[in-house]
Amino acid sequence: MPRDGVEHPDHRVDFRLSTGDIEAVRFGVSPGHELAHAVRALLRPAQFPLQWGWLKRVRDHLPREAFGLLAQVIGPDGYMPDFLTADPRWDMTPQAELTALRAAPVSGMIVDLDKMIARSAGERQEMLRRMRADPQRARERIADAWEQVWEAVIAPFWGPLERLLRADIAVRSRVVAVDGLATMASGLHRNVRWNDGAVSVRLRRHSEDVDCRGSGLVLVPSVMSSWGCMVITEPPAQPTLFYPARGVTEGWARESGDIAAALSALLGPVRAGILLRAHVARTTSQIAVDADVAISTASHHLAVLRGAGLLISTREGNRMMHLRTPLGEALVGAGL
Repeated sequence: MPRDGVEHPDHRVDFRLSTGDIEAVRFGVSPGHELAHAVRALLRPAQFPLQWGWLKRVRDHLPREAFGLLAQVIGPDGYMPDFLTADPRWDMTPQAELTALRAAPVSGMIVDLDKMIARSAGERQEMLRRMRADPQRARERIADAWEQVWEAVIAPFWGPLERLLRADIAVRSRVVAVDGLATMASGLHRNVRWNDGAVSVRLRRHSEDVDCRGSGLVLVPSVMSSWGCMVITEPPAQPTLFYPARGVTEGWARESGDIAAALSALLGPVRAGILLRAHVARTTSQIAVDADVAISTASHHLAVLRGAGLLISTREGNRMMHLRTPLGEALVGAGL
């Protein structure tokens, strides 16, 4: 179950791994986790100072009924139901997350609803009891509300938000490859450290020893929960650690045009455009067409970006494919 964490001397979850087993750790993206914490940021804006720029742009556009339902399910703090964050994966999309929510096992939802009922009171508890009485209908209502709130408060900003997530993953994957799991884990957050073969997370209310040597550990960066860490430790979910993504500032939710303009000022408009589109591998010919330049001109710009460490070029058969490096991801993701 997701549990929120702040520094505490007595509580910690240890995810036990082998220091040399790089394959035991994978990274994922969770649109559901971002939406859940967006709801909490709207409920308690003072607790989310890095979201104030985003909050100013979305608070007057909330679908009130849908938001009210999600607010009751998610709550302002503490326990968060597992079924909202299905299975963080590298290729997880908002639509895939919503599809998984609509098909969430009713048995798991009942377990989560029981836990939330036990942790709530008053109007919220009564609403959760009604959901518990008809979980299939509750699942439908929650999924519909998820979709409406997503479209209003996250979808317009998913581009820059996802870039921050993937930039963080790119940088940390590089650290794993160069310096190993221990160094990478110790740099995730002040409440996370590598401790004798385990990723150790200090939490507020929970202690547990989780053996990940068979299942592995999923690391999930988050923009919305930029203040601390949360964990999932209970089967059937894979052990998961949510941590704050690096590079999140109050201005992260700027228009994509603002980021393009900033990159253009730094790199020039053509190179900025090439770098912004380099999140997927493309050929030199495709890049030239997209940039509306000759192939020889595109090759020159690619060489400059490659020399700066922002792109990597690899040969596939008779084609040369170009993709952003971790440094390139970090530059674009940070929004300058």
